[in-house]
Amino acid sequence: MEPRDVARVYRRLEPLHSMIYFAPEVGEELGELGIEHPRAQYFAQRSAAMGAIGPGVVAATYYNFNPALVARFVPMIWLSAPPEVVLNARLRAADRALRRLLGDAVSSRECERAGVLARRASEACTSEDRVLYAAHADLPWPDEPHLALWHAITLLREYRGDGHLAALLAAGVSGVEALVLHTATGKGFLPEVAQKTRGWSPDQWGEAVAGLRDRGLVDGELSLTAEGAAFREEIETQTSRTSAAPWEHLGPDATAELAEVGGGLTKRLLAAGAFPEGVFAPAADRSAT
Repeated sequence: MEPRDVARVYRRLEPLHSMIYFAPEVGEELGELGIEHPRAQYFAQRSAAMGAIGPGVVAATYYNFNPALVARFVPMIWLSAPPEVVLNARLRAADRALRRLLGDAVSSRECERAGVLARRASEACTSEDRVLYAAHADLPWPDEPHLALWHAITLLREYRGDGHLAALLAAGVSGVEALVLHTATGKGFLPEVAQKTRGWSPDQWGEAVAGLRDRGLVDGELSLTAEGAAFREEIETQTSRTSAAPWEHLGPDATAELAEVGGGLTKRLLAAGAFPEGVFAPAADRSAT
């Protein structure tokens, strides 16, 4: 598959996973466990598959969070609930959120078929230097079709995400710089949201902007220059090259079917308000969550 086609498939499917980071059901489930701060809930639910790890590992695998922010909540979150309890709560939240957002489609033939195809695609994922993927791949598969779909998309998402971090590192882009470049596309997080939720101070954010401007990658309006757009496109292309295995394994016809059926579920999910207003730029790519 061409890299642009790989990226297109991921974009159509990824919201079926990332809705979990905005679902109120997560706040309710983890809040009952004593994990109440939104950042703590994010770190807990996404890190739990790796066990009761410390802040260094969390910051390393997430890449674009300020390590100081991570250290405010990790490892304290594990005193409220051990990882296995958090994982069960997350799965309950995913179940509730998908039922709310997809309505009767949650038990449809399309949802079941998408789950079968996504699981088959995930069979080609390998764990070499893919830490978040490998951790989630060790988890048991849910029995219910809509949860099996969610788990499969989670694996595919973390697999691509791990590869993206390798591409950023090879390109000499730091975590905060990656955020700045993403917001500079006008298709990701709003800059103020990215800065706040990832814990970067105005000075740290400004230093990253200045460094990217010195490299000719962003302009004075915090938009990508032509050189910056090409630079970021090469990172995305490299990410897609190293994330193509699932779709090559699935084959072109089944991949096209999954993109169509899964994309239809994504549209329904988005129409139901899975992502809040005032967080993303118009026509945003939600893969940075």
